Amino acid sequence: MALDSTLERHDSLMPQRPGGLGKGTAMALLVHVGLLIALAFGVSWRSKTPAGVSAELWSAVPQIAAPPPAPPKPKPAPTPPTPKPEAAPPKPTQSQIEAQIAIEKEKAERKQRELHDQQERERKEQERKEQARKEQERIEREKAQQLAAQKQRELEAKRQKEEEARQAKQREENLKRIQSQAGTGSPDATGTAARESGPSASYAGRIIARVKPNIVLTDEVPGNPTATVEVRCAPDGTIMSRRLVRSSGNKEWDEAVLRAIDRTGELPRDIDGRVPSSIVIDFRPRD
Repeated sequence: MALDSTLERHDSLMPQRPGGLGKGTAMALLVHVGLLIALAFGVSWRSKTPAGVSAELWSAVPQIAAPPPAPPKPKPAPTPPTPKPEAAPPKPTQSQIEAQIAIEKEKAERKQRELHDQQERERKEQERKEQARKEQERIEREKAQQLAAQKQRELEAKRQKEEEARQAKQREENLKRIQSQAGTGSPDATGTAARESGPSASYAGRIIARVKPNIVLTDEVPGNPTATVEVRCAPDGTIMSRRLVRSSGNKEWDEAVLRAIDRTGELPRDIDGRVPSSIVIDFRPRD
């Protein structure tokens, strides 16, 4: 009854809206219903007589120790997942195979050409270096030969001068000795008989035969050139001097003849036993 009066009073205080219950009214009604249920449950709990409680006492019983728990079984190793077979690639077509073969063939040919070009460049470079080396060796060899030839010429000229000086000195000594023994006086005196009489026809040949074995040549003289030489001698045939009157045109032949006369040193006597004080002789390589 109290709840009904409370509801009526609450409803009288709530403003009325036309057209039925409002949303707020419904919410309030729901709250009141919940409150009523709670009050009813509380009254019912208070009105019941509490039941009696009995308890029993027991003595402690010894407990038997439980056996230790069994060790856990090892877990089996996880099986690796089986890889899924990959899908096979699609088979190339005949045109693709031919195109790939053509590409590989072109690569092989290009590589072969590059290798050939590289080998050709290396060969040419090697030939160039070899030619440069040979040219350098030729230049150095020519320089060495020229230097050796120059030294040889200088040495030969020095020896020739020394030989000429020695022979000239020896001739002067021989002439002085002969003149002192013969009592002819001055070395320039040749005597009347020497001026009036000339050599015999065969005398020039005898002089050439005496001089020619002393001619030394390294090269053959072309043609048959004539070197004309004047030879001055002492009464005993000792060669005092020699002079090239007319050159043969071949310097080597001229010098070889003059050196041969110096080596001869003394001319043979003529058929009358005398030696002309001066005689001009023609020397040829093939006489």
